[in-house]
Amino acid sequence: MRNTGFSPEWLDELKRKNDIVSVVSKYVQLEQRGNKFWGCCPFHREKTPSFVVDQYDGLFHCFGCKEGGDVISFVEKIESCNFHDAVVRLAELAKMPLPEMTGDENLLQRKKERDTILKILDLAKKHYHQNIYLPAAKPAQDYIKMRGFSRHELEDFEIGYSLNWNELTNFLMKQGFSAKQLVDSGVAQSKEPGKIYDAMGGRLVFPIINSFGDCIGFTARALEKTDYAKYKNTAETRVFQKSKVVFAINLLKKLKQEKGLSNIIIVEGQIDVISMHRAGFKNTVACLGTALTADHARELKRLCENIILCFDGDEAGEKATLRAIPILQEAGCNVKVARLPKGIDPDELLKAEGSEGVKKVIDASTGVIDYHIALALEKYDLSKPDQRGEFTKEVLSKLKNLSAAEQDPYLFKLRDLTQTPVDTLRRSLGISIMPTFEKPEKTVLVERINGNKRAVRFILASILHKKDFVDDKIDYSKLLQEQTDVLELIKSVSRVSGLFDRVDVDDPFWQEIIYFNFAEAKGSEKQYFDECIWSIVEEKLKEEKDQIMISYKASQSLEERKQLLVKAQAVDKKIRDKNLQDFYIQNGGENNV
Repeated sequence: MRNTGFSPEWLDELKRKNDIVSVVSKYVQLEQRGNKFWGCCPFHREKTPSFVVDQYDGLFHCFGCKEGGDVISFVEKIESCNFHDAVVRLAELAKMPLPEMTGDENLLQRKKERDTILKILDLAKKHYHQNIYLPAAKPAQDYIKMRGFSRHELEDFEIGYSLNWNELTNFLMKQGFSAKQLVDSGVAQSKEPGKIYDAMGGRLVFPIINSFGDCIGFTARALEKTDYAKYKNTAETRVFQKSKVVFAINLLKKLKQEKGLSNIIIVEGQIDVISMHRAGFKNTVACLGTALTADHARELKRLCENIILCFDGDEAGEKATLRAIPILQEAGCNVKVARLPKGIDPDELLKAEGSEGVKKVIDASTGVIDYHIALALEKYDLSKPDQRGEFTKEVLSKLKNLSAAEQDPYLFKLRDLTQTPVDTLRRSLGISIMPTFEKPEKTVLVERINGNKRAVRFILASILHKKDFVDDKIDYSKLLQEQTDVLELIKSVSRVSGLFDRVDVDDPFWQEIIYFNFAEAKGSEKQYFDECIWSIVEEKLKEEKDQIMISYKASQSLEERKQLLVKAQAVDKKIRDKNLQDFYIQNGGENNV
């Protein structure tokens, strides 16, 4: 059983009080069909709804991308949070007090420390923000005016100011926090034991807010010339890992909930994000620098899979774009690139040409291959044969992993640019011009083995989902002797969602049973169920007969051989008659599965 820190009974109550249809409906438009609710999956792009919510069992499942789970795992996935945070959010919705967590003492201690860190960060964020309006914050106010930030941006992004090196730390210690707790939270640093200072001392401060609205750290900008870096991030803490942080993810999530998202624009820094929001591009975020990671990609993909990269128009921005593309594609994102003029960042373009100038750049964003072709065209002189050859080679290398249908438009484009015949380009990609036909090998044995395995899982899934065609006369623990532990677990839950606190539901075995596609019965589910039962019984009877015949051949006694033949004939008769009596519940007992 999974150690979540909460009792299964309390989690069952939490799920009952958070109707999964109501929770999912906050994010997905659902339509009832029969006793199920259908909609377009929020975890991948689709036009035809394949995302289903089962209100009775408390489950969701997408037949397209295979995402699925209970109401807790839905919140985990849609909000990009961990199990504990999802439980906390659902408890707040249901107005259920959180119980004292039980289990691993280390787990409890880590939770306590995490809660303390979040409390410190929240107080620091509010204190910094209050500072921005003080007379002593004139350096910050001058910078804000120069940048053109309005009161609206100050409030939306909760921008703050650190007055000096100790004002914040003194304030927080008066609230009862220790020097060690302040250092652990990242708001303070220490050069020597016992002596701490504000990690963001004298800087303009941008809070980093996660998708739940929790402050998890800060980025700060120096307002005067300094020997240190212009921008400084909070040190890595229990709640802040730079490789996972998306600046303005909270505002992006809010936008999706209010108006929906057709795409997400990624820029390099916080100032660019704020400027883009001011110009109306509120779907803009940044990744605390240009080093986009797989964690960033997964976080963004959960909100929208269409990504537009709009990094600065310099060499660093180009390199960052080339690094980000495969990471985003690996996460399943559709990537486009918006190319800014040379040496220009989004904030500068907005000042020069306004929101219309930025809109033209965004609207002109191109697909990844077109971006690679544009870069290659800048690198090579196609009037020179040797460079034309290098250009062709480089572009073809970008087409190798595309399907034939995806390659074709670019092959014709490449033909027009280089005057190289399309067939020649295809051969260079290793594509055979003449079709070849291969006779597929038969894998009857594999199909047979997989068939038996599928029969077992159909039976288990039918029992779990309490299908009315399940034969109560069958002793399933005898029929499925290797699955007795599974049967016990199935018996222990009243609803399918109850399994989520007891087993590893990401295991392929449980995935198949929990989200079993009963439509594969292709007709009568009862008839299919009976056929599955008989296929397993028949296999067991044949194994029984094989053992009898092995004993028959080994026996030296004529009398014993006669008795064994009688037994073998009896088993043969059971097979012919499709007799299930050996697997019925004996002595009038009840099947408790």
